[in-house]
Amino acid sequence: MAADALGAPVDGAISIDDHRGLLAITIGPQQADLTFEQRLAHEQGWDLGFAKRAVQEYLRFAYLCVHVGPCTPSVEVDQVWHLHLTYSRDYWGPFTERLGQALHHGPTLGGEAEDTRYEAQYAATQAAYAKVFGRAPPADLWPPAKERFASFPHQRWVDLRQHTLTPYRTLTIICSLLFLGGLLLGWCLAS
Repeated sequence: MAADALGAPVDGAISIDDHRGLLAITIGPQQADLTFEQRLAHEQGWDLGFAKRAVQEYLRFAYLCVHVGPCTPSVEVDQVWHLHLTYSRDYWGPFTERLGQALHHGPTLGGEAEDTRYEAQYAATQAAYAKVFGRAPPADLWPPAKERFASFPHQRWVDLRQHTLTPYRTLTIICSLLFLGGLLLGWCLAS
């Protein structure tokens, strides 16, 4: 372990100094015109404040992976991790040195057994988070397992130059108005 690596939890909890050190980790060049957090916000369609919070949760997640054992991230935390991996010099250099060991990312192999394993691992990650950090993870970034895993088959990358995204509620309102307009037009023409 590197001399400046974060320490393991003591009596199950992270020390205040190590927690401060963890949250002080920066990703990517801070003087860039497009910082890591700004890029993350842009790519995910998040506001900057949410992106910054997601990065903090990712850092906590990485600490848990190193000191608690296998962990499963929320979808949002996983998106931060994916982007961080593209900053490879930063990831495999200062970041893993500060963690004290390499942290590899691997996809699921698929199948029911893997689904069950990752759901259990996600619940264990949330429980470890509460113990190590002294509070439950924020629900908007760490939703319950049922919600977190329900979204997986419905997620897709979308090229917004070729497609538009319209919420179901908006589509329902538009369709209802068109239907009512058609009824009204038909009534007017019949009269």
